[in-house]
Amino acid sequence: MEVIKKENIVISNPETKDFLADAYYPESKQKLPLVIFVHGYKGYKDWGAWGLMAEKIAKAGFFFVKFNSSHNGTTTNDPHNFGDLEAFGQNNYSKELSDLGAVIDFFITDERVDDQKVILIGHSRGGGISIIKTSEDERINGLITLASVDTLERFPTGNAFENWKKEGVYYVMNGRTKQEMPHYFQFYKDFEENVHRFDVERAMEMAKAHILIIHGTNDESVAPKEAEHLHILNPNSELFLIDNANHTFGAKEPWESPDLPEDLNKAIEKCIDFINNKIVHE
Repeated sequence: MEVIKKENIVISNPETKDFLADAYYPESKQKLPLVIFVHGYKGYKDWGAWGLMAEKIAKAGFFFVKFNSSHNGTTTNDPHNFGDLEAFGQNNYSKELSDLGAVIDFFITDERVDDQKVILIGHSRGGGISIIKTSEDERINGLITLASVDTLERFPTGNAFENWKKEGVYYVMNGRTKQEMPHYFQFYKDFEENVHRFDVERAMEMAKAHILIIHGTNDESVAPKEAEHLHILNPNSELFLIDNANHTFGAKEPWESPDLPEDLNKAIEKCIDFINNKIVHE
């Protein structure tokens, strides 16, 4: 089945700023379930093997969307690099949720899309954002987390926090690009002002969608116990652990193979089965 790709579609969000999205879908006379992928911290839509993932999910009969959140540090002119570190520093969870809402609004009205079948796939921090969005937006009836966090309260503590508050910024080295990535204190203030809304545990308990939790047992960034915790919070969810898989399920940037990494392929096949069984044929 041939997949049609529309890349770098400009999405305008008056609450944030313009950002880019890609759509992958097969030719079909029937309306297709809408599957939206939400990247994580220091993530972007073209990272690693996400393009191969998009093609595989679209080939399975879905309208697949991936996007750069507006303040992830990329730009509409250069979606592959962190060319706007000032925007990265001004990112926060409110902006990421707003961007995800704008993506849903933009694509749910597409004539090819079945607006009764909307599924989010969130990786890492994007998993936490997807859980919150699912609890807030009744249009979403499927949620899949990939190596998701179980809390968004992930900030410096102790002296490091006090220094952040005093200086107004702290930096994290990007191991791949060697850039010093800024985090302004507004990020924490946004969390504090919306602490109830950003409660991932509460959102997981309240989520009414069909939920699949996928995690690698060798995840070096987010412990597998966070996946187990999410599953306990919503016992109707399904937990799928992949033995020895790491945080990105074997993918890395750049990904130069034409084939998906074995663990990511396993995760995607599970996603496809889950969507077909729980949402398409329910």
